[in-house]
Amino acid sequence: MNLKFFIGIFAAVLIAVVSQFIESLLPLPIIGASVIALLIGLALNAFVNFDKDTKKGIQFMSKRALKFAIILLGASLNITIILNVGKLSLMVMIFTLITCFGGGYFVGKLLGLNWKLSNLISAGTGICGGSAIAAIAPVIDAEDSDIAYAMSATFLFDILMIILFPIIGKALGLSDMAYGLWAGTAVNDTSSVVAAGYAFSEAAGDFATMVKLTRTLAIIPTVLIFSYVNMKVSHSGSNKKGSISSVFPWFIVFFLIASLLNSIGIISPEFAHGLKQLSKFIMVASLAAIGLNTEFSEMKKSGINPMIHGFIISLLVVLVALGVEYAMGIV
Repeated sequence: MNLKFFIGIFAAVLIAVVSQFIESLLPLPIIGASVIALLIGLALNAFVNFDKDTKKGIQFMSKRALKFAIILLGASLNITIILNVGKLSLMVMIFTLITCFGGGYFVGKLLGLNWKLSNLISAGTGICGGSAIAAIAPVIDAEDSDIAYAMSATFLFDILMIILFPIIGKALGLSDMAYGLWAGTAVNDTSSVVAAGYAFSEAAGDFATMVKLTRTLAIIPTVLIFSYVNMKVSHSGSNKKGSISSVFPWFIVFFLIASLLNSIGIISPEFAHGLKQLSKFIMVASLAAIGLNTEFSEMKKSGINPMIHGFIISLLVVLVALGVEYAMGIV
């Protein structure tokens, strides 16, 4: 390691600081710091040529630091929170997740997308936007260009949802609870859920945020499932038998241990909140590094199909969430 290696790390951290500052200046939480950092990184990469040693520091942030952030995220996830929201939101979330990953599989196949990009978009749509994409990406060894494209697609449809959801909700005459449940399960990123929820009413915003936090817990089983899927794909794509340790992401074990410690009360709420903030910052820095390490030319290779995929899945989730609420008599 030399000085240029640490310059690469510093560049990602500096972008994260700037991104969080920009986010704090926005009157509404329309765009999160992670998306801002990704866009700044992409823009800088288009104009700055980083040398090999600096790129090693950037890659350290986009790969290894991101895994550490996921472990810290686990320490902030309390499985018992789901009991505070109730069975209504759980039922809607189950159907939307099935729609995202089930429908996403067939849509991805139809559009000819690689399974990693397709599932990153589905995870961002079905769970919690950038956080889910960032958590699953290292588990499946996703390319930085796929991560950047999935983040961009998720962000684009979040903006549309922030604008359209309050209008549609009022036109349908939804109650605060019905709208909050709909927004909390159908809008992607947490910041976008907050914006769309409180644009309807304060009560709807409170409920939407609570539902969204519960929805974030889906990261736990999703990461485990994709760890197994990637392990099977890695074995089937190689002529060598190899060992489980060569393909299984062992940092997921620490992620689960951290989540368990939080759930049984060993980690205090205050400490868990601090770990969550630290995890969020490292994720923002990692996404800045992903932007710095991604060429626009690589994203262009996928064409418009990933955006079409994101649009179809987002639309399906919006309709399914509303349909389940109607079926359950909530609307």
